[in-house]
Amino acid sequence: MGDRLLYKPGHTACAGCGQAIAARLVIEAAGPNTIIANNTGCLEVFTTRYPESAWDVPWIHSLFENCAAVASGIEAALKYLGKKDSINVIAQAGDGGTADIGLQALSGMLERGHDILYVCYDNEAYMNTGIQRSGLTPYDTNTTTSPAGSKSAGNIRPKKPMPEIALAHGIPYVATSSAGYLQDIQRKVKKALSIKGPKYMQIHVPCPLGWRHESNLTMDVARLAVETGLYPLIEYENGALIGKRQISPKPVEEYLKTQGRFKHLLNNPAELKKVQEIADNNIKKYGLKVESQASSS
Repeated sequence: MGDRLLYKPGHTACAGCGQAIAARLVIEAAGPNTIIANNTGCLEVFTTRYPESAWDVPWIHSLFENCAAVASGIEAALKYLGKKDSINVIAQAGDGGTADIGLQALSGMLERGHDILYVCYDNEAYMNTGIQRSGLTPYDTNTTTSPAGSKSAGNIRPKKPMPEIALAHGIPYVATSSAGYLQDIQRKVKKALSIKGPKYMQIHVPCPLGWRHESNLTMDVARLAVETGLYPLIEYENGALIGKRQISPKPVEEYLKTQGRFKHLLNNPAELKKVQEIADNNIKKYGLKVESQASSS
């Protein structure tokens, strides 16, 4: 690729945007022989403000609900033309466009077996339209449609298990990653693109505006989500768990206290306990805890 930038500076993302960081890493790992279908959302808005574009690869804007369907059509056309083997197809969407509005099109793409990498940039709410909760908003999060107050501690629903939903389709590759772990993102993108068939990758991307954290803390916040067990970094191939980032777990308060969206929980021991149980269950489910090694003489 040389000095060619496939994702150029000058876009209008907020300072500290985790999605902007992750998107650049994804396309750099994929390379120039890539076509992207991108649904409506923050990434579409801040990278393609008419008449400009930050993308130096073919990039197609779809509606909020159908980037997986558009990508499926692209992949089918490339196969018909005999060009698919030399061109990567990536579908990109946010958490709302993936777990809610676009779930049907995503399921169809996975079920039909299209050779596409689907990337969900998970900033855990509809940030582009007013910080409303999505299916991937964490439990007890304060959003504009799940406000915390005297009668509520925030979002009452657990985070939708999208990696498990993708796995249930019997696809060859599923992984999660985080904007706090740059090399992990690129390694998993390259691994996914080396595998034929549908692939699903979900990347945790802090949003300083919606999460209400300082813009210079994006990487720290992203890593704390992983280090507490609230956002496990896992990797599946052909249905088997082949990789996980193990941790020496930190208390969930270390993560929650960095963000205004969780401020209401810090003096609420009962709700803090519930969030800690979510992290503990993740740690147990995936075997994330680093076990101390007994010293030998």
